[in-house]
Amino acid sequence: MSERKPSPFKTLFEADVATLIQAADDVYQIRFKNRAANAYLVRGSKRTIMIDVGLSTNYPSLVACLNHLGLTPEMVDMVVLSHEHLDHIGAAYHFHGSAYIAAHRLAANKIMLRDDFSMLRKMFNEPNVPIDIDIWLEEGNLIDLGNFRLNVMYTPGHTSACISLFDQDKGLLFAADTLMPGGVMGGVFGSGSIADYIQSLERLKGLNSKILLSGHGRLSDTPQDDVRIALQRSHALLEDTAQLFDALDARSNFEPIMQSVRDLNKLDD
Repeated sequence: MSERKPSPFKTLFEADVATLIQAADDVYQIRFKNRAANAYLVRGSKRTIMIDVGLSTNYPSLVACLNHLGLTPEMVDMVVLSHEHLDHIGAAYHFHGSAYIAAHRLAANKIMLRDDFSMLRKMFNEPNVPIDIDIWLEEGNLIDLGNFRLNVMYTPGHTSACISLFDQDKGLLFAADTLMPGGVMGGVFGSGSIADYIQSLERLKGLNSKILLSGHGRLSDTPQDDVRIALQRSHALLEDTAQLFDALDARSNFEPIMQSVRDLNKLDD
């Protein structure tokens, strides 16, 4: 049996509910021990950013991890939100007034309108606090940190509003819930689409990524293997979905559903 190779990533600090791990020079993962998504800190030569910030309840542990690196939240110049789910963005309001907060325009719209269904507020029991989005991102935007150049990629599927960030020179792929270690799928929620998910994974497959920094779980230095497995699982899910709709197409099952749709779409007389 072959020995498992040692992890290239170094654990630096452990707080009550979070662990600080160095992914690369000036790049750090804050991995929370509850349902919060991972947060990432990138210290550029020109500016410092965070990519996702976890739940609001994790904010003290996030601050403790920043302090271990000699930083305070006020020293973060920008917070980039990968999509609208509150396990990724819940603590963002703590950065109001000190950092620019950025998200894809579709996520920004949901967040600014406080679309609780899309944001999964009940699932995460987060306080109903407004989160202001200062910068609405699009595919092709470049976030220039000096020694890091993060390209914004629109990668829908998990939701309609997901983005990934990719530094081509360093091979760093911040993929949030679109791609996770071992090809684990983040699921398709609300506005998401399995077909969009597959297309986004195909785009990530074509990158020369070296380190995967995902929304949940460990860091990965095998992103090409991860995306290959994720594509296999996504196609299998698409086939399962097709079988489900084939079953629904039987008239005895399908007609009541269509009648409900017709009733909902009737105009008031």
